[in-house]
Amino acid sequence: MDLSPKMLLSAYTQGAFPMTDRDGHTRWYTADPRGVVPLDQFHIPSTLRQLLKKSPPVYEIRFNHDFEAVMRGCMEQRGDSWISEELIRAYVRLHHLGFAHSVEAWKEGELAGGLYGVSIGAVFFGESMFHRRDNASKVALVHLVQRLREREFELLDSQATTQHLRRFGCIDIPAEDYMKRLEAALRKECVFE
Repeated sequence: MDLSPKMLLSAYTQGAFPMTDRDGHTRWYTADPRGVVPLDQFHIPSTLRQLLKKSPPVYEIRFNHDFEAVMRGCMEQRGDSWISEELIRAYVRLHHLGFAHSVEAWKEGELAGGLYGVSIGAVFFGESMFHRRDNASKVALVHLVQRLREREFELLDSQATTQHLRRFGCIDIPAEDYMKRLEAALRKECVFE
C-alpha cells in the first residue's frame, strides 16, 4: 500500500484515513457518521477542570517533542492496535514534513500520555491518544483544543465518536456534512506550530 506523504495527505483531504487490520493489512477507511469535536463547544469535565487549575501544573505539556514515542505509546496501549510499524514510519515522515503533530504530557521527565494527528489547512485530524498516568491524555486533549482555537482552526476530526470523547462534546455528523466542513476548512491556511 502506498503510504507516501503525498498519498496520505491526498487521502485526508478526501476524508479517508489508513488503519492496519488484525490480519496485518493496511487499508483506507472513511466513517459515516463522522466524529467531530466542535471547537466552540468543547467541554471540560469539572474534575479535569480542577486538575488543570493546580499549581504547579500536574503535567508539563510539550508539542512535537517525541512524536514517535507518542505513536508507540498509542500502539502499546491498544494491544491489537490498528497502528503498525509501517504506519509509524509513514507518520514519522509526515511529522518531519510538518504535517503530523503530537501533544505530550510529561511528568518527572517521563512521557505520561499524549495524542497525535495530522494538520492540513484549518483541520486537525486526530488519530489516537494514550496515557500511562491518570488524566494525561485528557490534559493533552485540552491543550490541543487550546492550540487549535488560538491558531483559528475550524475542524477537529476524531473519525469516530467514542464514549470517552462524548464527555468533551464530540458529536456525530453525516459524512455529507463532514465533507462540506472539510472542504471549507481546507481552503483556510493555519499553522499548528
